[in-house]
Amino acid sequence: MLADLHIHSCLSPCADDDMTPANICGMAHIKGLEAIAVTDHNTARNLPYVKEAADYYGLIFLPGMEITTREEVHLLGYFRDVETAVTVGEIFSGHLPPMKNKPDYFGNQFVMNTDDEIQAVEDRLLIGATDLSLQECAKIIRDHGGAAVPAHINRGHGLLVNLGLFPEDVDFPVVEVRPELPVNEKMIAGKRRLWSSDAHHLGDILEAVSDVPVNRFSLGGLFDAVCGK
Repeated sequence: MLADLHIHSCLSPCADDDMTPANICGMAHIKGLEAIAVTDHNTARNLPYVKEAADYYGLIFLPGMEITTREEVHLLGYFRDVETAVTVGEIFSGHLPPMKNKPDYFGNQFVMNTDDEIQAVEDRLLIGATDLSLQECAKIIRDHGGAAVPAHINRGHGLLVNLGLFPEDVDFPVVEVRPELPVNEKMIAGKRRLWSSDAHHLGDILEAVSDVPVNRFSLGGLFDAVCGK
């Protein structure tokens, strides 16, 4: 399945304002993708509108988010449905420091509908680290039926860069790797590798080049793949 499973919308302050649900899905369609995931920082409030746009373009949509753990490690959480993702996103948002966003400094945090209309402005600063450990974040994701995938493990805020090793008390059968950067092959032996754009700009969304092996061409098949099945 040709996919890009790490895309930020205009709800992430570090992403462009034109990363709206409609624009993301339209660009993914133009680039020939078959599936996408939108993974905003510590929230999932834009996902209902992304799902609406993805359905219009015939894209398989995997609901997700990118959580920052207490150790400043970025962890992707993927879910079978939008409703669960939104619920879990509120859990993680509730564990962020009580800081207000400063749009002029960090960027805007817009919830946008499929007509590119602002539905809400998120006041909480979303890009901070939660007060939850890597193990606690993975447990919350999995307790809600989700899949936990360490993000860009060989880049800044990646598990191997920040921690230098995989923890012994939590297993990660699937990891996201930046293909252009070196990685310790011995440390990820036997793990399934994903690679995605981590796009914050429309032009950075992947072309149809990252082929995720799936047993079934469906959302369920894609979810099983990010679980390592």
